Amino acid sequence: MKTRKVYPFSAIVGQEQMKLALILNAINPKIGGVLIRGEKGTAKSTAVRALAALLPEIPVAHGCPYSCDPLDRNRLCDFCRKNAWQRVDHRKIRVVDFPLNATEDRISGGIDFQMAVKTGRPQFQPGLLAKAHRGFLYVDEINLLDDHLVDIILDAAACGENIVEREGISFCHPARFILVGTMNPEEGELRPQLLDRFGLCLEVAAAHDVEERALLMECREAFDSDPAGFAAELQEAEAEIAASIERARKILPAVEVQASMRHFISQLCTESNVAGHRADLVIEQAAIALAAWAGRKIVATEDVKAAAKLALLHRSRHVAPPQPPPPEPDKSSENENKGDEQQSTKDPPAEGANHDQKRGKPSSHAEGASSEQSGENDAASEDNPSQAPVERSVQEKIFEIGETFRMRRITQHKDRLLRRGSGRRSRTRTSQKQGRYVRSTMDMQRNDLALDATLRAAAPYQKRRRKDSHLAVVIRPRDFREKVREKRIGNFFLFIVDASGSMGARGRMRATKGAIMSLLLDAYQKRDRVALVCFRGRDATLMVPPTSSIDLAGKLLKDLPVGGRTPLTAGLLKGSEVLRNCFLKDPSAQPIVLVLTDGRGNVAINEASSPIREALLAAGRMAGDQRSKFIVVDTEQNGLVRFGLSAEIAAALHAQYFKIDNLKSENLL
Repeated sequence: MKTRKVYPFSAIVGQEQMKLALILNAINPKIGGVLIRGEKGTAKSTAVRALAALLPEIPVAHGCPYSCDPLDRNRLCDFCRKNAWQRVDHRKIRVVDFPLNATEDRISGGIDFQMAVKTGRPQFQPGLLAKAHRGFLYVDEINLLDDHLVDIILDAAACGENIVEREGISFCHPARFILVGTMNPEEGELRPQLLDRFGLCLEVAAAHDVEERALLMECREAFDSDPAGFAAELQEAEAEIAASIERARKILPAVEVQASMRHFISQLCTESNVAGHRADLVIEQAAIALAAWAGRKIVATEDVKAAAKLALLHRSRHVAPPQPPPPEPDKSSENENKGDEQQSTKDPPAEGANHDQKRGKPSSHAEGASSEQSGENDAASEDNPSQAPVERSVQEKIFEIGETFRMRRITQHKDRLLRRGSGRRSRTRTSQKQGRYVRSTMDMQRNDLALDATLRAAAPYQKRRRKDSHLAVVIRPRDFREKVREKRIGNFFLFIVDASGSMGARGRMRATKGAIMSLLLDAYQKRDRVALVCFRGRDATLMVPPTSSIDLAGKLLKDLPVGGRTPLTAGLLKGSEVLRNCFLKDPSAQPIVLVLTDGRGNVAINEASSPIREALLAAGRMAGDQRSKFIVVDTEQNGLVRFGLSAEIAAALHAQYFKIDNLKSENLL
C-alpha cells in the first residue's frame, strides 16, 4: 500500500502557539487535548500529522484490535488477557480522522449483527475510539457534530477508556488518545459545557507578513516537487524536536509545582471568573509540560503565564464592556422632543377615531387627520403608525432586565422526518441508535436491528425452514426489521425584538427583556440554539448570530439600547434572511420564531408605500415556509386607545398571538 507523504513539522511556517499546544499534549496527555479555532488553510491537520510522524514508534501487542502496550500489564484489554500474544510489533502513532457523518456505533463500537446471526453469539465490533488508542483523534469542524457524539468523545478522552453498554453487551477497552478539535466560530459555537472539556484552546489565522507568506509558498513548492529530498534536508531539525519531546517525557514525572505557583494559578482563574476547577488543573498540567519542555524540574512563573493563555481563552467569563453612550442631541432638539411628547399626551384623539381604536383598528378618519399634522409634531407618529414622519434625534436608553419567570413548554409539531441532534424540547424521529423504540420497519438503512420484530416475521416459516437447517431459528434476509426510534432534540429559537423608542414607554422594554430572558433560560435548559435580531432607527441588526451560548445572548440583551423609529419590515426581512441560512445548513430544521413588538411600524423600505402594509406583506411571505413556527408577543399596553397592529402581524404570519401581560400565565401555549 502506498504511504502518504507527510509534511515535516519543522517546516511549518509560523503558527508557533499551535505547534506548542500540540507538543505539550504529546509530552503530557493529562492536559486533555486542544481545540483550534480559526480559518481554514492554516496548517491545522498538517501540524497534527507532522507531529505524529516525528514521534517514536510504539510497541503494540500482535493482533490486538486496541493497540495495547504489552509492557503495561495493568491496562491490557480482554483480548490480550485471554489470548497470549506471541510477539510484539512496532508501528508509528496513528492519526485517526473523525468523519462528520459518523454514527454512535462507528465511534464507540457495537455489536456485529452479521456475526451474531451466523454464530448465535454477540461479538463486539471496535470503533474509532479503539483505533485512536495511543494516538491522535483529529475531529475537524467539531462544532458541527451532534452534542451527544461530542459527549462520547470527550468522556472517553477524560477517563481514558471507552465503556459500551447497550443491546445486550457490556464492554470496556482502553482509549487514551490526544484529542485535537478544530472549528470555525462563524459556523456556530460549541456549548460552554463541551468547550470546557478541552484542555487548551487557541485562535489561528493566516500570516499577514508578506515575507512569511512568501517563505510558506517556497517551502510548499519544494515539498511538492521532491518530498523525499525536502524531508532529508530537515531530518536533523526533525530529530532534534523528537529528541526534545522524548527528553521532556522523561523529565515530566520529576517536575515539581511549588505552593506559591498553585496560589498563582488559583488567582489567575479567580480573576478570569472561570466556572469550576478544570481550568486550575489544566494550567497546572500544562505548566508542568512547559517546564519539562524547557528542561527544568521546577515550574516557573513564566510557565504558568504561558499555560494560562492557552487554558483560559475559552473559559474566561469577563463581563463584556458596556456599549459607548450615544451622542447627546442638541438642546433645541431635546426641548422640541419634550414639547412633542407633552403635546402627544395632551391632545386627545378624535371622537370617531376613538370608537374604531377601541376595537383594535385605526380608523381612516384618524389616519387622514394625523397625516395632515405629520409635519407639526410627533404625536402623529403615535396616533398613526402607518405614516413615516420626518426623522429626528432620539435619546437612546438602556433598560434593566425585568423579572424572569418559569415558562411553559414550547414545542414544534412532530412529523415523519428523520433528524439528528440532542436536546430536551421537541420529539422527532431519529436516524441514530438512540431514543425510544416505537415500532419497526422493513426499510433497512441504519443497521438498527429490531430483534423482536425480526423473530415475529420469521416465525411462520420455521417449520419449513428447519428441514434444510440445524439451527433452532432460521432467519432469512427478508425477515430483517429495523427499529424506528423517537427522541427529543433542541430547536432553533429566533428572537425578532422591537427596540424602537415606543418600547421605552411605561417600562415596556423592561418587561420585554424579562420575558426574553425567561425564554433564553428555558432554551438553555432544553439545549436550544438561539439568535437575536433587533430593529430600531432605520434598519435591523443581527445582534446574536445562531449560537448555543445563552450567556452571550443574555449579556447583549442586558446592554441592548432602546430608541429611534420602528422599521418593522426591516426586522422581518432580517429574520427571513437568518431563517434562510438556517435551512441551507439544515433543511430539516424546525425553527421557532418569536416576534416581540407593538406593531407600530413607521419606517418603510420603499418610501412610497405604507409601513404597515409593507410589514404585512413581508409577514405573509415569511409565513410561506411552513417549516417555521411563529409566535407574536404583543407589547402594546392596555389602555383606552389600542391599535391592535400586532394581532394583524400575527394573522399574516399564521402565528400564535399573545399579549405581553399574559407571558407569565400558564396559558402561553
